[in-house]
Amino acid sequence: MAKKEKLDYTALIRRLRAEGPGKLYLLWGEETYLREQFTSELRRACLGDAPDDFDYKRFNGENIDLRLLREAVDSMPFFAERVYIELRGFDLNKCKAEDAETLKEIFSTLPDFCTLAILLPTAGEPDGRLSLYKTLRKHGEIIEFTPQAHSQLVRWIQRRAEAGGKTISPADAEYLMFNCGELMSHLGNEIAKLTHYCRGEAITRADIDAVTDRSLEATVFQMTDALAARDYNAASASLAELLEKQESPIMLLAMMGRQFRQLLIARVALDCRLGRDYLASVCGTQSEFVLSKLSSAARGFTQDQLRHAVRLCAETDYAMKRSSAEDETLLCNLLLKLALGGAA
Repeated sequence: MAKKEKLDYTALIRRLRAEGPGKLYLLWGEETYLREQFTSELRRACLGDAPDDFDYKRFNGENIDLRLLREAVDSMPFFAERVYIELRGFDLNKCKAEDAETLKEIFSTLPDFCTLAILLPTAGEPDGRLSLYKTLRKHGEIIEFTPQAHSQLVRWIQRRAEAGGKTISPADAEYLMFNCGELMSHLGNEIAKLTHYCRGEAITRADIDAVTDRSLEATVFQMTDALAARDYNAASASLAELLEKQESPIMLLAMMGRQFRQLLIARVALDCRLGRDYLASVCGTQSEFVLSKLSSAARGFTQDQLRHAVRLCAETDYAMKRSSAEDETLLCNLLLKLALGGAA
């Protein structure tokens, strides 16, 4: 599978300011913080300092009146140079055939003074096979807002901490990302909590451990670390923590399987002396903290143990989909098998 290309947000904003707004945008992707930032920039580029009452229209929800949308895009600007319209929460993938034809006609005949921005629901992803998207791509721009490059996020975290009157080292910024994930909306909330909690000038790992909500991925990492260290009580505690969050067992299993596959890659990289760049490329991360933890945990296993762990995860996945046993029970049984010899 090809590695997903990360959006260069700085270049996107630079292009918007240099060329001005286009007529049609589809905005989607998991990095909702940047999507909202871009939406604000786009709106400002269209409306300037003009009041919102006349030249800005917003449509929300799954059931919108396309007749009103048609009227909005055809209305002349009153105070601003352009009319700016947002369409939010409307799933184009589920659009009825009649509505799809209406939208295609709207997309292909937008007046030069109008900008229409469509924001897909957060979990939505455009189905490029549909003719509606082909029309949209022909007449507009589809932008996916992806998590940002690792180095950019480190600098952003440091700037946010400084805005709150604190400092944070690059290493501790990486630790924060490891604990909380790489989505800026969540990181921003966690940094706000840290700047209020932290008594000293610098945010430390102890502060991060005390205040932030650890991500599922970080807890899975903690569990495999415990298995590598033969600390089965700690591994059981991590699994219990994951189950208490009422997350889907099959999703937790997928994370465990991915983690053991990455540990196997790290073990092979160590045994074959393939180096840090190989591990970073195959695992898709530039985080020195994550790469170091992968290599450290991999030293606690042999290649055979990790291959067996990957097989056990695959067998458990099959059992979850085919057997009548409770998924949580199967997940606990997997941990027991790993502790008894599957990955120890």
